[in-house]
Amino acid sequence: MTTALKETVGRYGIWSVGLRSEDPDRRGELAEAAAELEELGYGAVWLGGNSSAANAAPLLEATSKLAFGTSIQSIWQHEPDAAATAFAELESTHPGRFLLGLGVSHAKREEQYSRPYSALVGHLDGLDAAGVPADRRLLAALGPKSLRLARDRAAGSIPYLVTPEHTAHAREILGEAPLLAPELGVVLETDPARARALAREFLAIYLPLPNYTNNFLRHGFTEDDLSDGGSDRLVDALFAWGDETAIRAKADAFFEAGADHLALQVLDGEPRDALPRKAWRDLAALLG
Repeated sequence: MTTALKETVGRYGIWSVGLRSEDPDRRGELAEAAAELEELGYGAVWLGGNSSAANAAPLLEATSKLAFGTSIQSIWQHEPDAAATAFAELESTHPGRFLLGLGVSHAKREEQYSRPYSALVGHLDGLDAAGVPADRRLLAALGPKSLRLARDRAAGSIPYLVTPEHTAHAREILGEAPLLAPELGVVLETDPARARALAREFLAIYLPLPNYTNNFLRHGFTEDDLSDGGSDRLVDALFAWGDETAIRAKADAFFEAGADHLALQVLDGEPRDALPRKAWRDLAALLG
């Protein structure tokens, strides 16, 4: 089934907070954007933030083959039984196109955050009991224990804010079969100062979160790399920026390290809920 999943999501997808909007006034705009992403050849859309099946439902209606995944659905805010019911409803109307991406989020964002690994195991137990198949769920795994859990209890991993080096480490733990679909921030800017400034503006909300910074430290970065908005070395490792050749090279580095799919997130300085449709078109042409 994992081979079929890899074929379903293809090589590239789009990661977007904006497409998860529940604003009824934006429903037509979101449907039109999703349909265009399908036409552009993307294989999947990853609905950023604490998203759910409810966010995916209208976008599935607006498309015919594009896969939609949550990236992520917080285990603290969605009970397994409710998640299973929502999954089953989408599976009945759009079989094979919804992927349940799960994660533990962050202590600073979840009041009930406690023993996250044990809580994630318990959540997966609940999903098993409620009938959500392991081969249709993915874990936002960063560390070795959660990557092994993604290998053993899910269809693979959807890590966020990682480097090619982390991807190689993840692939070694996951083995060949599971899906490995990291998110990659892309800055379509060739001026180094401007590109890095946009990347640092985006990175600022993540540097206070230990789940990410601890992962950076595990993979060769130092406390100095985490200070003053992030070193050039950290920024250049995490983000794709520059001309067409440079962006292709960064994407290729992830695939060479073992990624099956890249969830591309455009960073352009606009609000996170914006829909950078021109940039999505440019990326499709650049990487196609």
